[in-house]
Amino acid sequence: MAAGSWKATRLLLAILVALVAFSYQVKRKTFIRIEEVSALESSVKETLEYVTDEYNKKSEDLYNFRILRILKIMKQVTGHLEYHITVEMQRTTCLKTETSLCDIQKGELHKKIQCYFSVYAIPWVEVFKILKKNCTDIS
Repeated sequence: MAAGSWKATRLLLAILVALVAFSYQVKRKTFIRIEEVSALESSVKETLEYVTDEYNKKSEDLYNFRILRILKIMKQVTGHLEYHITVEMQRTTCLKTETSLCDIQKGELHKKIQCYFSVYAIPWVEVFKILKKNCTDIS
């Protein structure tokens, strides 16, 4: 009889520990809201600039790309901001070493891509990090 009650006590204790751990994870991951936002919002502009710069730095292409069209921007608010951005980008006439605003490539070098970026952002202290990136050719 004592062995049975000990097993029941251990089971209840294990359940209690699991519930406490689960509730801690839920509290930590709970977001306040998620909403679609405009590209005109100041923190969105900074995030789009960051995404473009990072894409161009890491791309193996000889030319820079720029955002041609914004398809969707969702903002998730937690202890930080997380942006989920879908854009169309196009290859420009500027080589990677150039930083000026350049025309879009035409002819043989024309290339258009659609990209999804998930970006961790704390714009008020200028902290950004790309969490996920997925780009596909659409031209």
